[in-house]
Amino acid sequence: MLLLSLLKSNDYDLQGVKENMAKKSKIAKAKHQRELIKQYAEQRIKLKENKDYEALAKLPKDSNPNRLKNRDLIDGRPRAYMRKFGMSRINFRTLAHQGHIPGVHKASW
Repeated sequence: MLLLSLLKSNDYDLQGVKENMAKKSKIAKAKHQRELIKQYAEQRIKLKENKDYEALAKLPKDSNPNRLKNRDLIDGRPRAYMRKFGMSRINFRTLAHQGHIPGVHKASW
């Protein structure tokens, strides 16, 4: 998340990076799911400790963190996601070539 905030600041030129790859509705759905996960996190832990699986099943489906699809934080792309950087391979490659990702350099051997 820190990397994304650094990249979206005015210090970097994000030339060559698409702003939105995914539909806005998909990005909004993912944001809503993250909010639900945070909202029900403590309750889910307590229900699991008490082994109350019936009450756990009555919680909203999207409150389960396993249902969350990893998406690129820049443009929302769902495929080729790199967890370490929070972005897809395409945006990673573009930003790495521009030198915007600290500690990343092109390999040569």
